[in-house]
Amino acid sequence: MASNTILKAAAANASARVLIVDDSAVARAVISRMIGAARGFAVAAAVPDVHAAMAFLQDERVDIVLLDIEMPGVDGLTALPDLLAAGQGAKILVVSSSCAEGAAATIQALTLGAADTLVKPGVGNFVGRFADVLTDKLSRLVDHEPRAAAPQAPAARVRATGNEFDVVAIGASTGGIHAMGQLLRAIPASFQLPILVTQHLPGSFMPYFAAQLAVLGGRPAVVAEDHMRLLRGRIYVAPGDAHMRCARFADGVSLRLSTERVASGCLPSVDPMLETVAEVFGQRALAVVLSGMGRDGAAGAKRVVQAGGVVAAQDRASSVVWGMPGAVVNAGDATLVIPPDEIGQLIAAQRRP
Repeated sequence: MASNTILKAAAANASARVLIVDDSAVARAVISRMIGAARGFAVAAAVPDVHAAMAFLQDERVDIVLLDIEMPGVDGLTALPDLLAAGQGAKILVVSSSCAEGAAATIQALTLGAADTLVKPGVGNFVGRFADVLTDKLSRLVDHEPRAAAPQAPAARVRATGNEFDVVAIGASTGGIHAMGQLLRAIPASFQLPILVTQHLPGSFMPYFAAQLAVLGGRPAVVAEDHMRLLRGRIYVAPGDAHMRCARFADGVSLRLSTERVASGCLPSVDPMLETVAEVFGQRALAVVLSGMGRDGAAGAKRVVQAGGVVAAQDRASSVVWGMPGAVVNAGDATLVIPPDEIGQLIAAQRRP
């Protein structure tokens, strides 16, 4: 543990302390050098397994945990919830080659509470852009440190609005998948209104993401297709390469896909979804903006409010990144600012069958 003692001393005055958990000595050494060279970061410790990480976190606080998945003993995914609890607010960035093999490991990590994921190159290939991407992801996670949370509004307050809803539209990005899981778990299977979801993810991840939402939500979930009719009791997920919009036709509502550039630069973007939900459903729309970076969703939320609908924004304290919900709150367009599970309770309290 002598090397870790040196690392602790070096980290003492750093603005962000990082714990590396990886069974590869080479990976620990290389990543430690990369973080040491990055301004504003220092490695608090680099340990080979989950047991050592938990032992370290009993006595030390860190801001970020870099976690490998495939390790001897307890694997990273199994340990993730325990590390989150032991980290007392530390954000977990999963850095693993497993994330390159398909969406399953990535989505599972994000669902369990990881803030983000990064594909780890093979030993001997820590070259090129990896250091830059790693530093960028670390910077994004610490650029939004929690401050005093906005005043909390009880879920019961929604009843005072007098609104009943015909649709729920959810937008999210970094940290949003875990929040969405908390939200969906609070909604009973008897809830039958359609749920629209725009989550910032690559297109290849969307089928597995939809499958995860189906499990979490206890209802069918599909990746949206152009002209797909909006049906009760289902979750519709925006594809990774198109915006998801709503359009009214003779006897119902259909989904339309488009790829035009939007102000946020995101594809898919939350704004087109919320803007068209406002047009089609008006005061019977409930918009939800969860954890995420940037301002995507703020313009759409404003349209929902202008149409008489309700906007629920995730509170700062429970958000991995309070960029998207914070933009809605700071613009004065949040009807409620509450944690994801309370948003789920709000949805479940919908009186209309």
